[in-house]
Amino acid sequence: MNYKAEMRKFIGHETLLTVGCGIIIEDNEQILLQHRTDEDNWCIPGGLMEIGETFEETAKRESFEETGLTVTDLELFGIYSGERCFVQYPNGDKVFSVQIIFKSKHFTGELKQKDVESREHRFFRKTELPANLNPRQKPFIIDWAEENSHPIIK
Repeated sequence: MNYKAEMRKFIGHETLLTVGCGIIIEDNEQILLQHRTDEDNWCIPGGLMEIGETFEETAKRESFEETGLTVTDLELFGIYSGERCFVQYPNGDKVFSVQIIFKSKHFTGELKQKDVESREHRFFRKTELPANLNPRQKPFIIDWAEENSHPIIK
């Protein structure tokens, strides 16, 4: 079941409360970012939790769907909420999403470059992050770059 699509049948474009889960995938002190097709910005792999999933299952599923990588040994990086977690999409849909962010250096598989959601995937050094970071994800990407590696609740 696609929870978001089912709920939209009832509430239309009104604000939907969701839980987003993502993974900061690290390799050689670099972060994996994806260049999104829908908003033309860079973010970490992740997505919305479906009914019955755990946070970790959601993060792993979404990361695999978007990157082709199987990520293991997840550590909690942070929990993010607040005004930056609100978005209104071009189609008028409104979402407020609490973000559960994990971190891992352990992954296998072949990194895919393009799919429906992504133009490309690339590893970036902490000092070379792209300027057009996703505004809702920028806080935890910057926290990673500044080495705030303990779980943060914001």
